[in-house]
This record gives sequence, C-alpha cells and structure tokens, in this order.
Amino acid sequence: MSSQKMALDGLRIDRTASGTGGARSGRDGGRWGFRILILAAVGAGIYGWMNRTKAVPVRTAGARGVSLSATRTLLNASGYVSARREATVSSKVTGKVMEVLVEEGMKVTAGQVLARLDDSNVKAGMRLAEAQLDSARKILEETGPNLAFAEQERDRFARLTASNAASQSDIFRAETEVRALKARIVRQTADVQVAEREVEQWQQQLDDMLIRAPFDGMVTTKNSQPGEMISPMSAGGFTRTGICTMVDMMSLEIDVDVNESFINRVQPAQPVTATLDAWPDWKIPSKVIAIIPTANRQKATVKVRVGFDQLDPRILPEMGVKVAFLSNEPADKAPENKDKTVIVVPEAAVMNSNGSTAVWVVREEKAERRPVTVSGTLNGETTVASGLSAGEKIVISPPAGLVDGVTVKEEKP
Repeated sequence: MSSQKMALDGLRIDRTASGTGGARSGRDGGRWGFRILILAAVGAGIYGWMNRTKAVPVRTAGARGVSLSATRTLLNASGYVSARREATVSSKVTGKVMEVLVEEGMKVTAGQVLARLDDSNVKAGMRLAEAQLDSARKILEETGPNLAFAEQERDRFARLTASNAASQSDIFRAETEVRALKARIVRQTADVQVAEREVEQWQQQLDDMLIRAPFDGMVTTKNSQPGEMISPMSAGGFTRTGICTMVDMMSLEIDVDVNESFINRVQPAQPVTATLDAWPDWKIPSKVIAIIPTANRQKATVKVRVGFDQLDPRILPEMGVKVAFLSNEPADKAPENKDKTVIVVPEAAVMNSNGSTAVWVVREEKAERRPVTVSGTLNGETTVASGLSAGEKIVISPPAGLVDGVTVKEEKP
C-alpha cells in the first residue's frame, strides 16, 4: 500500500514550482526577442548600405533658348585662320649659330634673345678698335702740353722783340709753332672721334650676334640648330635664312575667298558667325574687317578679311574655318514671332527609338526620360519644338543602362 502511494506521489505535478519557473522563462524569451529584432534592423541597414545604388557619371549641358528673330544667313563660305603679323626671324649678318634659345610653342616678348651667333672675330675686332681709341686719346693728351709751352715761348719772344732783344724771325717761328700745334690738336681730336665711331661700329656688330624677337608672339617653327650657318640671303647649300618663325597671336583673323558673283552680299563691319573645323559646335562671333579691292582672275574670287570679336587660345593659325555672313534684318518679321524662342540642344543628347525622340533630363541629381518633338538639326545642334524649357540640364551621349530615377553625377569638363 505504501509503495503504491509513493508511486502516485511521484506522478503529481508541483504547481508552485512550475509557476515560478514559467514566469522567469517568459521574461528571458522577451529579452532575446528584442535583441533579435535589433540585430535584424542593423543587418538590414548594413545590407541596404552595401547594396545601395551608385551614382552614374554623365556629361550634361544646358538647353539654350534661341530667338526666332535672329539674323538670317546671306552667304556661306570657307577660309583659313591667318596671322596679320608673322615673321621668319633671321640675322643681319652671315654667321655660325652657337645657341638657339627657343622651341616650338614658346611665348616670347619683344627684344628677347632667340639665338646667339659666333662672335669671336667680332670681339677681336672690338678689342683692336678700343686699343686704337686709347692710343688716339693719349696722343691728344701729349700734344696739349706742347701747345702750352709753344704759347709761352711765343709770348716770351714778343716781349724780347719789344726791347729789341729778339728778331722778328724768332717771333714768327714761335707763332708758326703755336698754329701748327693747334691744328695738330684739331686733327687728333678728330682721330679720337673716328676711333670712337669705330668702337661703336664694332659694338653694333657684336650686338648683331644676338638675334632678338621683333614683337610679342609665339614660336611656331624652329628652323636652325647650333652649328649651322645662317645668312640674311639665300646662299645655297646648307646655309639657313632664318632662326624661327614667330606669330603674333593677337593679330589672328580669317581670310575668306568669296566668289565674285556673291561679293555684293558682303559689306564692311557686317556680322559673321565663324565655325572652326576643329570645334564644330562652337559659334564664334566675328565681323568683316575689309574687302580687298581686287579680284583673282584665275579663281574668280575676292579676298575678304574677317576679324574675331574676341580671341581664344583654341584659335590657331592655318586652321580651317567656315563662315556665315549674316544680315542685320531679322529672319522673321511677323509680330507674333517677334519674341518667340526655340530650344536648341546638342545633337548627341537626342535619342531616337522606334520613331520617337527623347532626352534625359537631370532633376535633383536624378535622371528623367523626357519625350520631345524635334524640328530639325544643323551643325551638330538639334532644335526642340516642345518638351523642354530653356536652362534645363540634359545628358549628352547618355550611357547604356540609364533608367528613370537613377542617381547621376555630373562629370567636370
């Protein structure tokens, strides 16, 4: 009986002990759940940061507004950029080049030494002339005391003659000596001046051994090297006629050959738009400087000089250029179009897909695809009739994979 009671007591559940343990395990489970939530949030943040969308680098440009009342083009022509001041710098004398101090592309100022010639012979002649000048001055210094002594003798003989102590021949001889010494001093003074002029001549020849820049400009070609002979005249063989070629970059202009049949459309001071072949998207404001008053009978053309309103380092001599001679009258005089403008963008910014055109617009560092209506393309620029506003930033040559809403970063030019 007692053994059966003990067995039943072993199967009884202690409610007091189980209640206390259950509360403790519930609190521990809550803490662990809170910790798991925090770890999950941190992990999600790290995952999002690691997999964030990187900004796509793009090149942008602003949409330009162009008035329809712009001047119209009367004549198109082509020409070349030329320098009004250009010189091949040479030497005044024939000599051997010892040193060339310039290279192509170097800027030089007026009077700057460009090259040195061999001056050993000139220096020897200079030293001889200086020695001759020193000798002439010393001879002149020697004659001065002799003249003073001769004048004293003349005065002494004059006093003796008055007291009949000297003859007239003595006084005549003393007077002749004084006149001769005075004439000798005059001649020796002239000899000193001749020696001084000779020294100056050798000094000029020594200075001619230094070839200097005649004006401010830039060296475009280097024609001589040390050891070569140079001469102001062509002597044949290996004799050079110039050290380098200089161009005054402030004198650049455009030479255009206009067909004589259309020269009546060109006037002095007429506005011109120039476009360099090297920069087809750059419109350079210019104007007509002069119309050369003669024609070329072989080509039936008249030369026109066109000047830039403002020079730029990108403009270089001998560049090819296209010019458009403009009219001062507006292209469209209709009152309703007087203030109307159209939007012009680079041709590379416009995308054509399935017969539709669109551009990518950058707004708040996000890319947005914008359908537009195109009315025409000329000289690398496309005219947008609708869909864009002046001043909006657009993407040039959009990269592959660009989608709406992607973050973009503008590349610096």
